[in-house]
Amino acid sequence: MARHKEFDRDEALSAAIRVFSDHGYEGTSTDDLLKAMKISRQSMYDTFGDKRSLYLEALKRYNADSLARILADLKGDRSALARIEVALVAFAARPASEATRCCLGVSAICEFGRADAEVATLTDEASRILSSSLESVIRAGIASGDFAADLDVTSAVHFLGATLSGMKVGARGGASPETLTSIAHMALKSLI
Repeated sequence: MARHKEFDRDEALSAAIRVFSDHGYEGTSTDDLLKAMKISRQSMYDTFGDKRSLYLEALKRYNADSLARILADLKGDRSALARIEVALVAFAARPASEATRCCLGVSAICEFGRADAEVATLTDEASRILSSSLESVIRAGIASGDFAADLDVTSAVHFLGATLSGMKVGARGGASPETLTSIAHMALKSLI
């Protein structure tokens, strides 16, 4: 008779995300994961597969959760400028315990670059989704007069994506919420 799992899969995956975020893929041992996830080695293998499979699942879930927050901030009946401001400032206002944790998406790009096709596919998909949302908001902002009529949409999308990534790295390095907010406002000025 199969034994019932004695742990919450989502909680274990969240714990793995925290460990991978703090130490990267190479810097994380299986023992680190087992301790944080509070599961046995066999349970990890039975539920998630090996460390690499767990990492890919953690990255996929992290990207989905992170994108959901940003995309929610970009929606609404506010002006395009206000929607982008909310998305950037919301990141800056996160609690220090969350803001100083490394972004697993940025970490994956820094650690693997383009060398791992599966990781690159996950980071590319997240980037495509974010870029598509930003493009829609920017186009709406140009149409409404929020943004400069001659604003290059593609460059603005790339710039805002790089700004978010830079803010995440800055937060990890200890930048204060005030510093991150000033970066967000400087980015907004570039759109007007």
